[in-house]
Amino acid sequence: MRNSVFSGNFVYDACTVKPMQDSYNILKEQFGFSSFRQGQAQLIDAIMSGRDVLGIMPTGGGKSLCYQIPALMLEGTEIVISPLISLMKDQVNALEEEGIPAAFINSSLSAQEYYGILQAAGKNQYKILYIAPESLFKADIINLVQSIRVSLLVVDEAHCISQWGHDFRPAYKNIKAFLEMINPRPHLASFTATATRQVREDIIRMLGLENPFVLVTGFDRSNLYFGVEKPENRNARLIELLKERKGQSGIIYCSTRKSVEELHEMLERKSFPVTMYHAGLDDVTRHKSQDDFLYDRKTVMIATNAFGMGIDKSNVSFVIHYQMPKNIESYYQEAGRAGRDGAAADCILLYNSQDVRINQFLIKQSQNEGEADSSIIEQKMELLRQMTFYASSSDCLRSRILSYFGEPGSSYCGNCSNCKDNVEEIDISVDALKIISCVYRLLERNRKMGKAMICNILTGSRSEKIQNAYLHELSTYGIMAGTDAARLRKMIDFLIEKEYLAVEGTDYPVVIPTEKSRLFIKEKPKLTMMMPGINIPGTKPVPRREKEVILIKAAKPSAGISPPVFDEQLYEQLKKLRNRLASEAKVPSYIIFSDASLKDMTAKAPVTAVEFLEVSGVGAVKQERYAYAFTELIRQYKARRGNKNGEDQ
Repeated sequence: MRNSVFSGNFVYDACTVKPMQDSYNILKEQFGFSSFRQGQAQLIDAIMSGRDVLGIMPTGGGKSLCYQIPALMLEGTEIVISPLISLMKDQVNALEEEGIPAAFINSSLSAQEYYGILQAAGKNQYKILYIAPESLFKADIINLVQSIRVSLLVVDEAHCISQWGHDFRPAYKNIKAFLEMINPRPHLASFTATATRQVREDIIRMLGLENPFVLVTGFDRSNLYFGVEKPENRNARLIELLKERKGQSGIIYCSTRKSVEELHEMLERKSFPVTMYHAGLDDVTRHKSQDDFLYDRKTVMIATNAFGMGIDKSNVSFVIHYQMPKNIESYYQEAGRAGRDGAAADCILLYNSQDVRINQFLIKQSQNEGEADSSIIEQKMELLRQMTFYASSSDCLRSRILSYFGEPGSSYCGNCSNCKDNVEEIDISVDALKIISCVYRLLERNRKMGKAMICNILTGSRSEKIQNAYLHELSTYGIMAGTDAARLRKMIDFLIEKEYLAVEGTDYPVVIPTEKSRLFIKEKPKLTMMMPGINIPGTKPVPRREKEVILIKAAKPSAGISPPVFDEQLYEQLKKLRNRLASEAKVPSYIIFSDASLKDMTAKAPVTAVEFLEVSGVGAVKQERYAYAFTELIRQYKARRGNKNGEDQ
């Protein structure tokens, strides 16, 4: 007997799906959302029209639905190439919750499980089958895809194919050859959250996309707050941030395994609910740590970048980078794991100049280990330079991220640390002339110095090092005495960022002049920069471009998500019910319902199965499974509240 699964108005009979509705109805009936997010409908239409596609959508932008909905409309089994075990497990759990037959093949399966899934897939019992890229050329997999109808080949996290990006996975380079072994050739859909133009071109070329429909929906995540802090004591500041976010789920990223372990030990001693993850841990420890985080047994994960790609945990409300990552693409993808449900979330970088040297060492180490040639190392150093500009910039942080990806942004977002601080535009023309002149005076003596020494010369430091080198005899010595050192350092960073100065060397970086330096001294143009202002007692700082702040606040919420107006007590009770149901089903709680769905539930307070279907994220299958439990809780809660209000009257 052929396998059949009934869900709502859809009959999945073997590998043939006969949809009675279009993609909009599938979105509502199957997944419980009333409208598509930006770009989803266009990408689905392109797939259904027989086009290869490349979709660049921000984390949390709904990439999965762009290939899951076509899987229900096309005849055959959709193959999804996915890089991480955790991602596959999450996706399959979520699909099964929606009543969609799906499975995954990766190294976590026992031999019995592996052959059981192969047998079921050969009988067309799955609509979606996830496969790790390293498994593609197993004889069993080749035999499978050549014996069934492959409706669509999907490449998730497609940026992994390019050495010019981040998270490069050599196995991705084999995907094109794998595609050529399937007859007839299925159409190919590729997706990623972060990709520069160069990486996008690599994806198209190396996957062999034919006349692809390419859609970049935009990289902005308006619900995320971006902050850069430069604390004197990182550990003390981190503890403050965690105390402020007690009970919330978050990720702390570190650059090295040693930092992860030291931070984990320190925070565990202080009784924070933390766990850790890095590639040096054994498989059992890593899996337990990941499950503790996903199932909310531990609310804070401390990890290297080995953790997180594809993690679909919707209730992560903050991501803290304890150390600066090597490039903006890595940073934005890691930070983007916060706020996936559309709720407000924080992305905070705790920056120290030592981070630059650590990353330079890690990049060089990859060359010493033969992982990259000199051109790639040079490119990685340039990407690190861009990341350093982000961390030290006084410009709008969101604008810097968007411009990196080639997307224009406002100079004021109202939701980053640079825009929220009391900042003012100041004329630094004279100060810039002094700084550049100092660099030239040093060069006249065949000397090149780092930023710290230039600051000391300009402010008139009497250190022994300056005296011994006779630097106090320079004409620029002490000409900026009384200038705050941090303020002076910001100006030097700004001049480097705008290429009036440059940095030379990696082990001992020094500041050197540029062609723009010479022109600046000759022409003496006016130069301004945004600088943290000085609060005057009795005055109230006025944010820049107040009108834009109002526009941002008035922006409509994400599609399908109700405004965050809800009953806190009811919300907590719904969370307890969700957690109990998740525990019984042995899945993470967000697989049952996201926090956003629970908040929408408190706002709509459904007491019937029909009303329950109007909650964001509730489709026909979830209505059948969960309507009674949740509506009964809401009925009882409203009855108690009604009785209490009556007594109060």
